[in-house]
Amino acid sequence: MPSPFAALPGAVVPEGAQAPAHYGSPLGEQRRLAEGAAIVHLGDRRVLTLTGPDRLTWLDSISSQALRSLQPGVSTETLILDPQGRIEHQANLVDDGETLWLIVDQDDAEPLQAWLTRMRFRMQVEIADVTDEFGVVGWVDRTGGAAGALVDAAASPRMRWRDPWAVVSPGGYQYASGEQHPAAQWAWVEAIVPVAGLGRLAAALADASADASPAGIGAAEALRIEAWRPRWSGEVDERSLPHESDWLRSAVHLNKGCYRGQETVAKVHNLGRPPRRMVLLHLDGSQSTLPRPGAAVLRPGALDESGGTVDGAVAGHVTSAALHYELGPIALAVVKRSVPVDETLEVEVDGGRLPAAQEVIVPPDAGATANVPRLPRIGGRPRR
Repeated sequence: MPSPFAALPGAVVPEGAQAPAHYGSPLGEQRRLAEGAAIVHLGDRRVLTLTGPDRLTWLDSISSQALRSLQPGVSTETLILDPQGRIEHQANLVDDGETLWLIVDQDDAEPLQAWLTRMRFRMQVEIADVTDEFGVVGWVDRTGGAAGALVDAAASPRMRWRDPWAVVSPGGYQYASGEQHPAAQWAWVEAIVPVAGLGRLAAALADASADASPAGIGAAEALRIEAWRPRWSGEVDERSLPHESDWLRSAVHLNKGCYRGQETVAKVHNLGRPPRRMVLLHLDGSQSTLPRPGAAVLRPGALDESGGTVDGAVAGHVTSAALHYELGPIALAVVKRSVPVDETLEVEVDGGRLPAAQEVIVPPDAGATANVPRLPRIGGRPRR
């Protein structure tokens, strides 16, 4: 379904996209979004619903979050893991007392719905994709910001989901250190609105007297990257563990009952260390180009004399990148745990490489929180 936001002045909709990437002023849109004065149509999301008396206990039993006692209106998120603890699916969740609403990335919606349907067995739960009836809009909910008030007045939202990333959720754990986590400023809200309300909201934004303006999906992505916020469509690949992107802070309850992948989650957190770690890269801004998702992150010291890659040169890959209105070009990347935190890296881009300074998100010593002492081997020589 075409986005009504695509008809707004200046809208730029890439081929195949479901909503505008920007409206001609990407950096200005970011600033207004950060101030709570802009609204994004999140056309790259879909909406699923779970209904029936078993919806919460059932999803609790097969996913990473504690959901049995989820109260109406309380926002959370959950991960579906494979038996080895790798991330397969993710969903933003809010319940209204009768229906559990799931906001999911577009490319994950059909696989997630199919998997949930296979896992239903005899449980009293029904799964539906209601994207034809509802859309999703997002904004930063600043005190005094006009965006939320306009959404309420024009779009009559069915439910609001407030991103739990801003704080460590009950049962969660944070690996990132430092006095100020950027998530503390991440006051992100997504509203599920009827399709008719989406059209009314677009019309309200087209009014020159409106207190809020439209912003493209690119603006939301730039602020997300700044907040170190992982997303399924960006940071997840076939090897991803929740520990690597610090996703234990909002999507995993470490003290709940057993679920698929729980053994690996507990083992890595208590006894081992994740093999990779997420970093924020501050990229050289001298070139007007950004790396593509999947671009190689390289250790310059491991390149040969001609600059070619050799074994050990590839440290990881970029997951998401954006030009930020204050920070300049930035990217989230997953790198090997062994990469020194003070090493300047390089990122492959079209036509060359960009120097990139690391900002540590998940430190190399993340995990092994049980602090189990090493015992001497039986029959081994005593240490002198």
